[in-house]
Amino acid sequence: MTRWIYFVYGAVCYVVFFVTFLYLIGFVSNLAVPKTIDSGIAGPVGAAVVIDTLLILLFGLQHSVMARPGFKARWIRLLPQPIERSTYVLLSSLILILLFWQWRPIPATVWAADASAPRLILTGIGLLGFLIVLYSTVLIDHFDLFGLRQVLLHLSGERYADKGFVTPSLYRFIRHPLYLGWLIAFWVTPHMTQGHLCFSILSSAYIFVAIPFEERDLLQILGDDYRRYREHTSMIFPLPRLWRRASSRSD
Repeated sequence: MTRWIYFVYGAVCYVVFFVTFLYLIGFVSNLAVPKTIDSGIAGPVGAAVVIDTLLILLFGLQHSVMARPGFKARWIRLLPQPIERSTYVLLSSLILILLFWQWRPIPATVWAADASAPRLILTGIGLLGFLIVLYSTVLIDHFDLFGLRQVLLHLSGERYADKGFVTPSLYRFIRHPLYLGWLIAFWVTPHMTQGHLCFSILSSAYIFVAIPFEERDLLQILGDDYRRYREHTSMIFPLPRLWRRASSRSD
């Protein structure tokens, strides 16, 4: 019975995540959802910047702190290990839902594409960014990343084990294609408002602050395999070999 409870819990967490991800696409792209990054009644700009910054900061803290191995080691003393990842995913999704709800728009235009063709192209590129995000998760085991594999293995009585270090497809060229997808999705838009710009800057800052912590953990876990991989691949954007070597030395 406990195994089934964990499985149902993990499945619900996954559904909450996937619906939240789909809503995020509409929220950032101003498409097909009731509340978007630019919708709502605008208030004082200063208050909007403070509230929006706090919302991004809350997501960043939860997303990074709970992902650290030290926190996980303490967390699983209180929470059964099969549902640890599902709980992490659920909390991340709930904070994103809070962000959707409480986000304050700043509607002043920074840039805008008025012609229909550029608007369609820019919208398409932005949506491609979300597709890259989803594809990147599939390459490294989508269901493991979002907790569903763990509860499925527990339901069947199998022991969970990491799948090992692999670098398929996009990962052969850059270490973090998932983050590249997010950057494209956040920045490529036919209509950039000050509120959207605030979101893009804060989210990008979080990405570039989080990467060194993530790579430090990977080096501790994977050792020389990841060290060699980092020396031969760019972090996010494909760069010439000399640039990559300089970047790895600076890390």
